Amino acid sequence: MKQSLSVALGLSSLLVLAGCAADTPEESVEQALAVAEGCTPSGAEVESIAISGEFGATPSVTFDAPLSAVVTQRSVIIEGDGPEVQDGDILSIDYSLYNASTGDLIEESGYTEVSPTVLTLDTDAPNFVGVSLTAACSTVGSRVAGLIPPLEAFGPDGAPEFGLGAGESLIFIVDVVEIKPPPTPPLERIEGEPVDPPAGFPTVTYDADGAPTVTIPEGEVPSEFALATVVEGDGAEVGGGDVVIVHYHGVNWNTGEVFDSSWERGEPASFPTGGVITGFRDGLIGQTVGSRVLIVIPPELGYGPSGGTSDGSIGPTDTIVFVVDILGVQ
Repeated sequence: MKQSLSVALGLSSLLVLAGCAADTPEESVEQALAVAEGCTPSGAEVESIAISGEFGATPSVTFDAPLSAVVTQRSVIIEGDGPEVQDGDILSIDYSLYNASTGDLIEESGYTEVSPTVLTLDTDAPNFVGVSLTAACSTVGSRVAGLIPPLEAFGPDGAPEFGLGAGESLIFIVDVVEIKPPPTPPLERIEGEPVDPPAGFPTVTYDADGAPTVTIPEGEVPSEFALATVVEGDGAEVGGGDVVIVHYHGVNWNTGEVFDSSWERGEPASFPTGGVITGFRDGLIGQTVGSRVLIVIPPELGYGPSGGTSDGSIGPTDTIVFVVDILGVQ
């Protein structure tokens, strides 16, 4: 279900790697304390970066490389008129990351309604604090740029696998899309009697624990995406970039074989909606916690573009179907 490219995980993959960075330097500690009373200061280097384009659209970025900084510098490109973010807020953001030494683009979010990444603002973070120092003090609807030194990003050795070498600074351009509500504890299981899905969908039965058994109907294999909500929950809506907690059960329509199931493993799974195949993502976004959905995914929205799965359980022309219980969002 998950994509293999680390870039598909967006900023979350970088933040995981940043957990191995060196200890935050003394200058960073002092700056983080200063942010409690004010905003991260600007600087000539970050102000030299030319950034154009509308909020929510991929920015055009030009600068004379190399650029570097000792502590994070921050520049407001577009001032939003929404509420100001606070430490501890969970933000939905779009972003672009550049290598400040080479001028190369490292990665960026898709700048679409389903692409935002979730970022928890924490100016006391022991690692990768430059991201939060850039976003802090911003208002929703703002575009802000940060020039982040190595010791406030991945550490002195950089992150060569992401195109950032030792001693190279990072440019982080962030659009603050919204402040998300605090997460609630996930459900243990879905409540409510499921309704029958529309004609053409598989038949699904459930055991006492809610685990599904999928029976594929006879006839032609569908070639179109299809979605059916068989239990409608009343919890929070799943948005682009959210980390969801789900139980899921995946069946290859062509073969009738189960290829993946969290129920069979005995515990729910969690992952960002931006880090899964397109059809799975499209089946989750806009649904509500407490819902059970059936998702039919044709190969072009599933594993077809990657030639199927490496274990051969899904071929490049196979349609797949998921039963998904949405237990929570983080």
